[in-house]
Amino acid sequence: MVTLVEPSVSERTPSPPVTRPPQPGVSEDWLAVCIGLLVFVLSLALLFGADILGWAVTTAVWTSPAKALAPASKAYARLPALLSLLGTYLFLLLLLLFGAKALRADVKRFAKGLTAIFAVSYACWFLGSWAYIAATPDKRQALGIGWSLNLTNESGFIIALLAGLLVGNFLPGISRSLKEAIRPELYIKTAIVILGGYLGITALDQRRLASAMLFQGLCAIVCAYLIFWPVVYYVARRYFGFSREWAAPLASGISICGVSAAIATGSAIKARPVVPIMVSSLVVIFAVVELLFLPFVAQHYLYTQPMVAGAWMGLAVKTDGAAVASGAIADSLIRAKALAASGIRFQPGWTLAVSATVKVFIDIFIGVWAFVLAWVWSAKIERREGEKVQARQIWQRFPKFILGYIATFLVVLALGAFVPGLVPKIKASMGQANVFRAIFFVMTFFTIGLLSNFRKLWQEGIAKLAAVYVLCLFGYIIWVGLLISWLFFHGVLPPIVKG
Repeated sequence: MVTLVEPSVSERTPSPPVTRPPQPGVSEDWLAVCIGLLVFVLSLALLFGADILGWAVTTAVWTSPAKALAPASKAYARLPALLSLLGTYLFLLLLLLFGAKALRADVKRFAKGLTAIFAVSYACWFLGSWAYIAATPDKRQALGIGWSLNLTNESGFIIALLAGLLVGNFLPGISRSLKEAIRPELYIKTAIVILGGYLGITALDQRRLASAMLFQGLCAIVCAYLIFWPVVYYVARRYFGFSREWAAPLASGISICGVSAAIATGSAIKARPVVPIMVSSLVVIFAVVELLFLPFVAQHYLYTQPMVAGAWMGLAVKTDGAAVASGAIADSLIRAKALAASGIRFQPGWTLAVSATVKVFIDIFIGVWAFVLAWVWSAKIERREGEKVQARQIWQRFPKFILGYIATFLVVLALGAFVPGLVPKIKASMGQANVFRAIFFVMTFFTIGLLSNFRKLWQEGIAKLAAVYVLCLFGYIIWVGLLISWLFFHGVLPPIVKG
């Protein structure tokens, strides 16, 4: 029998390389809600004929750099791409300067730091969108290339993280000069608020499929939460000696939905910012690893069960982009294999659709899970003997940015459900808002790197975090996810194309 030993002080309280003393002012949590909702509301002006954000720059997967950038809306098609990029930077600068003032930060230093962070982050996003890095197999022919690393444009997140690590570890003076604007929690929480609206339109796009398979999808997600999370938490605590503060975000990041779940969990239990940030960096790296091989495993073993394969991608791959990309790759690979091996021509898109649907269900449930954890930590984990848990304590723990995330999701869902004719415009408006969501995400990963003294983080536990991730993901979650997908989607087949 193994005796549970409380982790040592160094294990319980690894400190981040850069610390900032608390300052009076608006919390980053509420500020993220305000900024995210403002971007969301401005994007919805498109429903009333006002294209306020259409000038925002988008970056397509590219083979020619000159054709990579373009305004988000066709109404601004004549706007030069560089002016679109400049306008996007100036808009974010103005928005975040108001935020810096609300946070009582040094506005001039914040402006200088944000300028540098935006420039490097967007360069990483641009490089990560190069076709030879980002293109998935189903896109290569259209791009006119014969090979690619198959990483999707989310490779930009990894490039940004590596760039941040290089600067943070080898050019610490530069990192210190940018300190006022190094706020990964603010950037990621704002991105998650905007993400709610994007997921709402994704749910609308897949509402027929979601309605037809609602029971299977919800049951699969509930099983995943109730089975995955406790096991990862237990392994991290008992066999690797992590404190609750580290084990909970790690369990959410590995078992639920990666970055978003890790951030929400960290906020719910009042973990220090460095905890979900370190987990988030591992999530993106391992999502790319999964993307490189899981679709090919599905092609070999699941070509007769495309819906099982799609649900598996949604349950096993931990970032939205990588999960959907995995579904798209599996869709094309499985249809080709089924046609070659059995002469069956499955209708395209269904494997991808079930991946997206399962992923949407997972994302929707993050808010519920954050509330549950906030209650558990208040009522059970950190409750003092004889003290009654008040609603105020749960409210203090509850991550406020989740409210923004839920609000944007529900508004989009309600608009699309009650006024179906607006769906194309809603989709276009959320596409514009998503431009800013992607930028906030890539800025998050660059600033994560800037905050990370890699040598110190290795000494203080990132190697152990990675070990838990490898053990639980590849030794347990991937295969249990496959079992859950098989139980709920086995025998549910896409339509077959005749002729």
